[in-house]
Amino acid sequence: MASVVVLPKMGMTMVEGTITEWFVQDGDSVALNDQLFAFETEKVDYEVEAEAAGIVRVLHPVDATLPAGEVVAYILAEGEDLPADAIAPAPAAPPPAAAAAAAPLTPTAAPALPRATGDGAVKASPAAKRLAQERGIDLRLLQGTGPGGRIVKEDVEAATTAGVGAVGVGAAGVGAAGVGAAASAAAPSAGPVKASPVAKRLAAEHNVDLGRIAGSGPDGRIIKEDVEAAIAAGAAVAAPAAPAAAPAAAAAPLTGELPYRGIRRTIGQRMFESLQSMAQLTMSMDVDMTEAVKLRRDLLDAWEADGLRVTYTDMVTKAVALALRDHPRLNAALDGDTIRVQPDVHVGFAVALDDGLIVPVIRHADRKPLKEIAGESAVLAGKAREGGLTPDDLTGGTFTVTSLGMFDIDVFTPIINPPQAAILGVGRIREHPAFVGESGTQLERRSSLTISLTIDHRVVDGAPGAQFMQGVRRYLQHPYLLLTDV
Repeated sequence: MASVVVLPKMGMTMVEGTITEWFVQDGDSVALNDQLFAFETEKVDYEVEAEAAGIVRVLHPVDATLPAGEVVAYILAEGEDLPADAIAPAPAAPPPAAAAAAAPLTPTAAPALPRATGDGAVKASPAAKRLAQERGIDLRLLQGTGPGGRIVKEDVEAATTAGVGAVGVGAAGVGAAGVGAAASAAAPSAGPVKASPVAKRLAAEHNVDLGRIAGSGPDGRIIKEDVEAAIAAGAAVAAPAAPAAAPAAAAAPLTGELPYRGIRRTIGQRMFESLQSMAQLTMSMDVDMTEAVKLRRDLLDAWEADGLRVTYTDMVTKAVALALRDHPRLNAALDGDTIRVQPDVHVGFAVALDDGLIVPVIRHADRKPLKEIAGESAVLAGKAREGGLTPDDLTGGTFTVTSLGMFDIDVFTPIINPPQAAILGVGRIREHPAFVGESGTQLERRSSLTISLTIDHRVVDGAPGAQFMQGVRRYLQHPYLLLTDV
C-alpha cells in the first residue's frame, strides 16, 4: 500500500512551508529513514526522512509553497501505481551528473566564489553543509547549482569526486560493535553519515569524527553508545584541521536576483505591517553599566566550571523581565478593541543569521534565575544558528530585546514585533569619563550603554514607557537585584 509523504506541521503556529531541496529524484528507491526533502517555514529549516522503504514519486518541485499537511510525495512498493486521486508528479530534476556537467569542477581551476550574503556567508542547503563538514569541503570554493545559486548536496558530491575544496582529513575511529577491530579498519564514510541527534551532539562536544565510526543502530545508524565507545577507546577523534586553503580572490559584489522568501520575506512583511499598523514612538536613555560590567566579570569566573558565559543581553533580558512585572502595561498587545495585558512574561531576544533576524523566546523570564536565563539563551542561540529551532521556540513572546552593540552601534530605532506592544533596543557598552560623587566633582572612568524603547502608542503612552525604562535602568545599575530570589 502506498505510503504518503506530507509537509509536516512543525508547531502550532505553522501554516505553510516551501520545499527547498529534494535529496532524491522521482523514481528513486529509498530505505527507511533515508532523507527525502528539505523545507522552510517562516523562519526555520527542516528535513524530512522516509517512514517506509520503496519507490519515491515526487508530486511537488523545489520552491513549491504548500499548506501544512499537504501530500508532497508517495512511497510505493515495486510495481505499485499512484493512487487514482494523486496529482501529477513534478517534472524530474536533472540528475547529479548533469548538474556537475553544467558547472565542471577541476582541481586546477577553482570556480568563482558562490553567491554570498552581504557579509560574505555562503548560501547552502542544510544537507550540503552537513555533507561538506563530514568530507572536509570548503563551501566557499564551490559553485552552486540550486535555486538562486544555492549549493546543494550534489554540488558537494561532485566536488568530492573532483577533489576540489578539501581542507582536512580526520583520524581513524571505532564503533560500539567492536572497538578494537573498527579502530583499525574504519574508513571515511562514502556518503552522508546517519546518526541520531544525540550522537551528533555528543560527537560535536568531544570532537569525534562520525565518518570514522561504524554504527550499530538500525540500518547502520550511529547511536549515542557508538560515540561513547569511540570516546572511551580514545579513537575517532578528529585530527587537527589542516590549514585552510588560501582564500580565493575577493568575492565579487553581490549582484543578480535573490529569492524573496523564507526568513527574509517574513521579516519584510512583518516589519512593513508593523510600521503601517502601529503608532510607534521611540525614546532613548543612558544606563550606567559600571557595576554590571564588574558583576559579569565575577559571574564569568564563578560559572566557568558549569560551562556558562553570561552575556550582557542575558542581564538586560532579566532586567526587562523584572521591569515588565513592575510595569505590566508594556507586557501587552492590542486585540481588536481590547488591550490584553499578558499574565506571563515571555521575553524574546533577537539572533542575527545570514538571512535576517530570528527571535527565540525565554518563557517566564521573570521567574528564572539569571544563571538559568544564561544557559537557556545559549542553547536557543546555538539552535538558531544550526537551524534547529522549532516554531514553538519562536512563538509566544510578549516582549522583545534586540541588540546591535556587537556592531558598535550606540542608538537605533527598533521596530515592534507584532502583536507585542513594545521592543527594547540595546547599544554597545562604551567607556567614558564622568563626574561622580555626592558633589559631582570626582572624575572617574565609567561604562555606559544606551537603551532605546519603541512603544505602540495605541497601547501605552510615553510616560509609562519612560517609567518602564527607568525600571530597567534601576535593575542594571544595581545588578545584584538580578541575582535575588524570584
